[in-house]
Amino acid sequence: MRAAILPERAVLHVRGGDARHFLHNLVTSNVETLLPNEARFAALLTPQGKILFDFFVLAVPEDEGGGFLFDAPKALAADLLKRLGFYKLRAKVEVESKPDLAVAVSLDEKPTQEIGFIFADPRHAKLGTRIILPAADAEAALRNAGFSLVSEEEWQALRISLGVPEGGKDFVYGDTFPHEADMDQLEGVDFAKGCFVGQEVVSRIQHKGGARTRVVPVAYSDSKPLEGVEVKIGEKQAGFFGSAANGRGLAKLRLDRVEDGLKAGESLSAGNIPLTLVKPDWAKFPFPGDSV
Repeated sequence: MRAAILPERAVLHVRGGDARHFLHNLVTSNVETLLPNEARFAALLTPQGKILFDFFVLAVPEDEGGGFLFDAPKALAADLLKRLGFYKLRAKVEVESKPDLAVAVSLDEKPTQEIGFIFADPRHAKLGTRIILPAADAEAALRNAGFSLVSEEEWQALRISLGVPEGGKDFVYGDTFPHEADMDQLEGVDFAKGCFVGQEVVSRIQHKGGARTRVVPVAYSDSKPLEGVEVKIGEKQAGFFGSAANGRGLAKLRLDRVEDGLKAGESLSAGNIPLTLVKPDWAKFPFPGDSV
């Protein structure tokens, strides 16, 4: 069994009598129906429907403290804490940072020992099992549970191979709609739940058939770093390259522009390196090249 500690993640705790209703009315996924030890992928948006923060929301059993744990990007955790505090107004809700907790992920098998809060990654079955556990002895606890520790880079390579975007690497927070980050495809938006911040804009995009721009997987055969490099279809700008590992990468692209270029016999490239689109198994939207 392999596990990686994710130092770029942080944990917040939201609890109180109004916590469930409070979160349900804010975030993109359904919190009202979350069962103990179940997690959902979600985001908190701007009123204009763009992603400010994305995270996992885990329902904590009452006998283990109750409320909800957020597994969130560490770089955004302080701002997320402030934003939740801003929204709570008079609600009976407490929001606190949990620096005593760390986040790890099992890359293959689910832990057989109770070493913390354990939940399946809701985005994709092959993304493994996430673990929230005490930070002080996280490495020892994982080894004692039978894991061999691997680097975070190995986990990132798995994520990239499955075509799953990550904020700050594959899209820009504050300037990306959930559809553009594939949250509609990866269980990050519940379109039946009703109101949440930015819901009107996100629903409009859904009803119009989705986004023209999305993060999609690509393959290439060069060792040159491409992160942040402009992607072109022929000579036209089509987007930018995000994270990469082992000849696979993610690129945020104008799909209509790429589709037109492919139909015209043009090639996709970044930094003059040819790219090949790779349709992920979770994609339910019209994918460039399907009709070529």
